[in-house]
Amino acid sequence: MKLTIERLHITLDHDPVLEDVSLRVRTGEIVGLVGPNGSGKSTLLRTVYRSLRPRSGVVRLDGDDVWSLSARAAARRTAAVLQDAGGPAGLSVAEVVALGRTPHHGLLDRDGAEDRAAVAEALDCCGVRALAGREFTSLSGGERQRVLLARALAQRPGLLVLDEVTNHLDIRARFELLRLVRSTGITTLAVLHDLDLAARLCDRLVVLHRGTVAAAGGVLEVLTPALLRDIFGVAATAERHRDGVVRISYGADPLA
Repeated sequence: MKLTIERLHITLDHDPVLEDVSLRVRTGEIVGLVGPNGSGKSTLLRTVYRSLRPRSGVVRLDGDDVWSLSARAAARRTAAVLQDAGGPAGLSVAEVVALGRTPHHGLLDRDGAEDRAAVAEALDCCGVRALAGREFTSLSGGERQRVLLARALAQRPGLLVLDEVTNHLDIRARFELLRLVRSTGITTLAVLHDLDLAARLCDRLVVLHRGTVAAAGGVLEVLTPALLRDIFGVAATAERHRDGVVRISYGADPLA
């Protein structure tokens, strides 16, 4: 599924937050949204999963304006995993993942064979089948995020939206979660705070700064020493190593 955002303007409490933002995510691609705090990254995502209507501009999925779709139809196409998102108290892991099937049901419908298959597949994909009977609130932070990703995958969406889902996870849990995202093959737009993780995970990056797109393109095209200095305030370089992984190296005094 292809995501296209065209000339988006967002105002909150009469203050402009995003101005003339355009970007695209091709089918099967992972695009990272990066930028300093307060640059509008999470606000942009909210327009994609229909939590915030823009003042002007359009968000399209395979050519359809998401705001022209019903909430249920939009939820069938887009699944969101948000930072520090909780789950309803008292539910098991399997029950939380099964909530991902809600957009596919009528009000009185019961789970069918397709729903059970989607839940089982999502539990296996995220490596949490062994936790299926555990209460969600008893899990560690890393386990919870894997379960919430499983819930999103159970929706069988065409677009996955991630909002800083690695925050507060230890380094191993971060890499495991991002490896899972990469393995799904689903079109993904992700807000990432950690530039090293963004460089490893993403096919392309979009840098937001003061509510506008400061740069967009391949990881090495975007993460230039000048941009890292001017936007993020650090002295650093990004290089692709022999193993194909892009790594960021910081100077002896990283503060630019």
